[in-house]
Amino acid sequence: MMRALIVDDESHARKELQRLLEASASFEIVGSCSNVMEALRLINREKPQVLFLDVDMPVLNGFELLSMLDEKHLPRVVFVTAYDQYAVKAFEEQALDYLLKPVDPERLRKTIDKLKQEDAGGRAVSYPQAELKRIPCCLANRVKLIDPQSVEYVRSDFGGVYLVTAEGEFFTDLTLKTLAARTSLVPCHKQYLINPALIDEIRFLEGGLAEIQTRSGRQLPVSRRYVRPLKETFEL
Repeated sequence: MMRALIVDDESHARKELQRLLEASASFEIVGSCSNVMEALRLINREKPQVLFLDVDMPVLNGFELLSMLDEKHLPRVVFVTAYDQYAVKAFEEQALDYLLKPVDPERLRKTIDKLKQEDAGGRAVSYPQAELKRIPCCLANRVKLIDPQSVEYVRSDFGGVYLVTAEGEFFTDLTLKTLAARTSLVPCHKQYLINPALIDEIRFLEGGLAEIQTRSGRQLPVSRRYVRPLKETFEL
């Protein structure tokens, strides 16, 4: 059985699709969620093999979710939507298949056959490395979307990953690896990313280490492995 996650902002659509998937006896449903932030957390935790993903959702859409996924956790994607004008875009994003709502059981069977063929072929999953225009951060009862250019630096610890901006610190479910790959933020340490545009000074220390001072006066460590890439960033 394939481990599947359903993402759709419409409750009745999620329930109907789950019923069809369970009736096929081909899937273990590891979750059903209504938005991109829930989906991101479940994908990181449950690592589904297949993602049945609605395209048109409020705040963040299905295409934006794909740009946020860590390469280690890429499921095969089947887009599910009521709007067939998204079909071309869906396949440009390398979705395995595309289902229109309401989902037809016979059409779903063809999708299941495709999934099984792909699984048997063992082909790797990949999606275009789209640049992140907005970084979603979780607050108590809302999602704050932060422009990467406004981020001074990013830090990670046992509690998770935090963006530091002039407004304060904000938790995100995105990984350091994803943020480094899909924004202009660059690593300076295994626990830090820095915005090069907001660096005030780089101090080179003994032992091949360095230290960054940001324009706001914060100081960040630079480990040995990142000193050379940082110099190359500024053509030093």
